[in-house]
Amino acid sequence: MSPLNQAGGAPVPSGSSAPRLGEPRIAVVIPAIDEAAGIGATLASIRERACAVVVVDGGSVDATPAIAEAAGAVVVHAPRGRAIQMNAGAAALPPGWEVVLFLHADTRLPADWAQAVTRALAAGACWGRFDIMLPSRRRLIAVVASMMNARSRLTGICTGDQAMFVTRAAWQQVGGFPAIALMEDIELSARLRRCAGRPAALHERVVSSARRWEQRGVLRTILGMWWLRMRYFLGASPERLRQRYEGRDR
Repeated sequence: MSPLNQAGGAPVPSGSSAPRLGEPRIAVVIPAIDEAAGIGATLASIRERACAVVVVDGGSVDATPAIAEAAGAVVVHAPRGRAIQMNAGAAALPPGWEVVLFLHADTRLPADWAQAVTRALAAGACWGRFDIMLPSRRRLIAVVASMMNARSRLTGICTGDQAMFVTRAAWQQVGGFPAIALMEDIELSARLRRCAGRPAALHERVVSSARRWEQRGVLRTILGMWWLRMRYFLGASPERLRQRYEGRDR
C-alpha cells in the first residue's frame, strides 16, 4: 500500500508527490466492474499527485479489486451503477480534498492532467472536462472524438468519458450525481451549468477505449446514443433507457 497523505490519511499513488503550497488537493474516483484488463493502465496514468485515489467496485468477478489495491488505490464496494458508484467514491474521500475527478476505468489521463486542472481552477472554473481521443485504426472514430469535443464546447454538456472534474463546493451544491440509471453525466452537467456556469473545456486529451464503437459499429453507436439522449430529454425513464443501452452494448 502506498504511503499515507498527511492531509487526509488516504493513500497517494506510488511515485506521486504532495501538492505544492497553494495547489488544490485533487482526488480521483474510478467506478469499475470487471476491468482487470485495463484498470492497471488507468491507475498508472495518474502520475501526478492526488489527495486520494478510490476505485469503486460494482461487483466484479475478476481481479479488478486486487489489481487496484496492488496499485495503491483504496477500493470500496457499492451496488452496480455508475452514479451510485461515483457517489459512493466521493463519500469515501478524506475531508481534505478540494476537487474530485471522475475517471472511467478504461480511460487514461494525460501526463499533465493535474496541472491542467489547476490552471482551469485558477482561471475561475468550478468544473470541467478534458478533450477525448479514441485510438483506433478506423478513421471515422477519430472524427467521432472530434465531434464529441466540439459538441461539448458548444453545449457546455460533458460526458463521463471526458474525465469530468468538479470542486467540492460545486459538488455539494448540486448534491452529487443524480441517482438515475443512465445519463447521470448529462444531468450533472446541466445542474452544474445552471449553478456554476459553463465548464472548462480543456484541450489536453484523455485516451479512452474505442471498443464500444468498434464492436457495435460507428454509425450504429452514434444513432443509438442520440436516440437514447432524445428519449431522455423527452422524459423517458432512465431505467428503461439503461436496459436498452445494455442490450445494445453488451
